[in-house]
Amino acid sequence: MASAAVTATCIFLLAVATHAFLLPQPALPNISRKLGLLQQQQDTTTSHVARRGRSTALSAVGLSSVPKARVGILGASGYTGAELMRILLQHPHVNIKHMTADRSAGLPFGEVFPQFSYVKGLPILSKFEDMSPEMWGKEVDVIFCCLPHATTQLVIASLPPAVKVVDLSADFRLADVKVYEKWYGGEHKAPELQKEAVYAIPEFSRDQIKQARLVANPGCYPTAAQLPLVPLLKAGLVLSEDIIIDAKSGTTGAGRSPKQNILFCEVADGISAYGIASHRHAPEIEQGLTEATGGKEVLINFTPHLMPMSRGILESIYVKLAPGKAAADLKAHLQEVYEKEPFVHILQGGKVPETRHVRGSNNCIINVFDDRVPGRAIIISAIDNLVKGASGQAVQNFNVMFGYPETTGLLSPPMFP
Repeated sequence: MASAAVTATCIFLLAVATHAFLLPQPALPNISRKLGLLQQQQDTTTSHVARRGRSTALSAVGLSSVPKARVGILGASGYTGAELMRILLQHPHVNIKHMTADRSAGLPFGEVFPQFSYVKGLPILSKFEDMSPEMWGKEVDVIFCCLPHATTQLVIASLPPAVKVVDLSADFRLADVKVYEKWYGGEHKAPELQKEAVYAIPEFSRDQIKQARLVANPGCYPTAAQLPLVPLLKAGLVLSEDIIIDAKSGTTGAGRSPKQNILFCEVADGISAYGIASHRHAPEIEQGLTEATGGKEVLINFTPHLMPMSRGILESIYVKLAPGKAAADLKAHLQEVYEKEPFVHILQGGKVPETRHVRGSNNCIINVFDDRVPGRAIIISAIDNLVKGASGQAVQNFNVMFGYPETTGLLSPPMFP
């Protein structure tokens, strides 16, 4: 982000913080308590995702008596905001109360994204600074923050502890604020709040997410990389050195603001590498992999590429095998780890993951192959960058935080063709 843009953003947020949201305690704890009691009373025959083993719904009686979480969406006019809306409209336990979009303030959401023009009852988009403290205090239980990187720290710091937050930016992903400052080029504005933020890949950190007030929703590239690599490193099946990640992404990963490098003529009919040896998702991936090794520092070779497609991420990951191990051992372990997970799937046989087979879904599909180079294996991982890489994972985290069945609102199958 250009320094001028960052400066302007910080000035805006400093003004916003003066409006400190003096919220009274909302009914959030009651929602979680009630859900806990209902799930304890649930019959053991409650439906489950076929062969995956995680509950998909409360009993019919429970559903009718569960209060809806009151939702605010900040930065609703971007791609992650639109995808979040698409998912939340399928969620039975959500009441969307307020949405902000500075440049589109005053417009109906359907004018910004015409695919939602048929949806009735959505709030009009507003400017963030126009939102009164009383409005947040009376009407919001949780905020999905879809603001640009380096703009959310002051906003979230101004909220009272009673409001839960799912932050889709990178502002709270890096636990070490010095690392954040190095890679994002500015001072961390809420270092005390960083200490309580939970880096939230649900498959790894459900217990922490359940107790969290603030979750840092992971980046798209880090999600696709860590889902296969973290279990393998923890099990000692691959070595921590010489990990190479060759990643491809659709253009929505660059956001909705107009930029020359993502114009149609700049992207179509070609592939380009970017952020070579300098992409901000590298330290995020390394943070997760270092934790998986028990603290032994992991450095990766990570190069992303921009593809002429709207959405999707495909990563080819090259690893060194631990002595005596083969690609089949890696695959068998991943199958065991993710056997009961609803959204992570290890493909059978030699099937190769493709982005079109996860498009619009919260799925991650993975397979492992022998490299022709002895002692190495190749892992292919695919996700939709807007769903499992952003808004879908945010809703998955929200479900865990509030005690809703984790798959609620997220069972739409992939869209192909």
